[in-house]
Amino acid sequence: MWKNINTYCLFIGYSRSGHSSVGALLDAHPNVRIVSELGDLKYANLGFKRWQIYYLLLKKAKSYSDKDKTIGGYKYYVPKQWQGKFTSIKVIGDKQGEGTTLRIQVNPLSLERLRQTINVPIKFIHIMRNPYDNITTMSKKTSKLDYDLLKSIDHYFFLCEAIAQLKTQLAPHEIYELKHELFLENPQIYLKAICDFLGVETTQEYLEDCAKIVYKSPNKSRHSIAWNPEQIEQVQTKINQYSFLSGYTYDN
Repeated sequence: MWKNINTYCLFIGYSRSGHSSVGALLDAHPNVRIVSELGDLKYANLGFKRWQIYYLLLKKAKSYSDKDKTIGGYKYYVPKQWQGKFTSIKVIGDKQGEGTTLRIQVNPLSLERLRQTINVPIKFIHIMRNPYDNITTMSKKTSKLDYDLLKSIDHYFFLCEAIAQLKTQLAPHEIYELKHELFLENPQIYLKAICDFLGVETTQEYLEDCAKIVYKSPNKSRHSIAWNPEQIEQVQTKINQYSFLSGYTYDN
């Protein structure tokens, strides 16, 4: 079952940024199994073998196949596609953007341990969302941040710094970065680009079916709370420090 796997996929980034949508659409591909929030770095550190981690991933991957299941308040079931089943697995991995980022930040050796355990190339997907929207949603949905805007700002840019450090250790061909807003505008184009990056072919039917469940426009949650001018300026100053956030402003 595992002999055709040639790519391991990890998501890095932030909660509430659009990773779940992309992960679910990839899991609808007949050659890809992406699960939500397994925590594979933890299992590698505990000494689990490659086949044991693959087994845990495959067992948990069935979650996307439940058409009534919600993840983060959204449904990601793709009718007529391959969630929960497959023809031949070529790509397998875990969609735990923030958790993976934090684990690598706390223990950089955990990534090397996973590389040694898996023994196939690891590729990273980094989805960005307008920081003002991302931070707002984090502040409204995340209990560990006490539902506090200032704590959410600090936490978000802590993750940005962790990602910037990780990127210095990766070759360009190992990471695919995409803005959530661009993905929503052209889901078929960018989903095909991600599949090409992971090394799997796509059909037009697969791309069209996936695009049907994608929201047509981003949720501009920044307008759901009151941002004062000092907070807006604080975040913009931080945004300008990271090239992968270029172009984002409170108004755009």
